[in-house]
Amino acid sequence: MAQKSTIYKVELSVSDMDRHYYETHKLTVAKHPSETDERLMVRILAFALNAHEHLEMTKGISTDDEPDIWQKSLSGELELWIALGLPSEKVIRQSCGKTNQVIIYSYGGRTAEMWWEKVKNSTTRFDNLQVMNFAEEATNALEKFANRAMKIQVNIQDDDVMVSVDDHIVYVTPAKWKTSKTNR
Repeated sequence: MAQKSTIYKVELSVSDMDRHYYETHKLTVAKHPSETDERLMVRILAFALNAHEHLEMTKGISTDDEPDIWQKSLSGELELWIALGLPSEKVIRQSCGKTNQVIIYSYGGRTAEMWWEKVKNSTTRFDNLQVMNFAEEATNALEKFANRAMKIQVNIQDDDVMVSVDDHIVYVTPAKWKTSKTNR
């Protein structure tokens, strides 16, 4: 019998001074049995960094043809594709062909650095691709605060990110490994 996803209830308050976006999102996040707490927290952080009224979590890790997070227009067209981890060159190419904007949030320390060295030359042709990396220390710290009922406050200013979970604060500065020429 297959294991079921674990449901997390998240109250995510985003104060993004860079984009002038201030909103609280009530999220129900399904954590796949094979997903780690670190990946779950990275997914929530990626959502916060791109928060928008039409941004949605998808089936993610359990579905190959969907990103972890996406944003669709009111007419159903895919506007933003957000993937986590270390996707293959093929997945990157397919993702960039499906939408206006693709953002990959990599994490995992040295493993992520080796992945980027391997794929970066093949990504130069994609003007709609942005690749960001989270430091291993930051994602490891966030992982410790994963809880089935969370209140998370994310403050963003000058590309610096402060994540507050209960009484704990983690500072995250995503590294821009590749910038998109078609930023939203």
